[in-house]
Amino acid sequence: MQYATPPDAMIRIAIVDDHAMVRAGLRQFFADQSDFQVVAEAANGRDALDIVRKGEVDVIVMDISMPGHSGVDALAAIRARAPDLPVLILSGFAEQHYATTLLRQGASGYLNKDCDPEEIVKAIRTVHRGRKYITAGVAELLAEGLGGDVDKLPHESLSERELQVFLRLAKGETVGHIAEGMSLSVKTISTFRTRVMEKMKLESNSDLTYYALKNGLIQ
Repeated sequence: MQYATPPDAMIRIAIVDDHAMVRAGLRQFFADQSDFQVVAEAANGRDALDIVRKGEVDVIVMDISMPGHSGVDALAAIRARAPDLPVLILSGFAEQHYATTLLRQGASGYLNKDCDPEEIVKAIRTVHRGRKYITAGVAELLAEGLGGDVDKLPHESLSERELQVFLRLAKGETVGHIAEGMSLSVKTISTFRTRVMEKMKLESNSDLTYYALKNGLIQ
């Protein structure tokens, strides 16, 4: 959904979330900010890419868990097409589940949906200036990561593509369906699957699903 073009002084925002009530709530809240204007909305990652292709947005506020083309998939595609476009992740998942991984893979910031609304405003203005938005909780996680891989969870060692494949497999998608969705060959996806299994020391897709559910990576 596209909206009228705002004045140049405005921060043009796209909201990407599969819940209409969330989009409506954010849109209403952002309307109270004199320098914000929502110029587009999308309910999935694929539609988010259509917004990016039009090149008329300054910041994307995006969820992770969406049907079909998820936020994780979309982040990778957005980084490839528009590496300088700030993407602020606003997720229902706690910071320890995804924040450090997605920041390493190009997100400009990560907030939990339970955060203070004013923090979202602060984060948008920060990432719009080209800076990362790091909460105190995420900063602590990043600092812990500097100490080595002793307490690192297996999924945190996955590459961007491997993480995408892992999450899709964990949700029950077939290799063929993943290949089609990611515009890659079945052979390539199979190779990624093998790498994921080796890095995470798991043996089957059901193991991946159990791991993802146990660690709060899928709902």
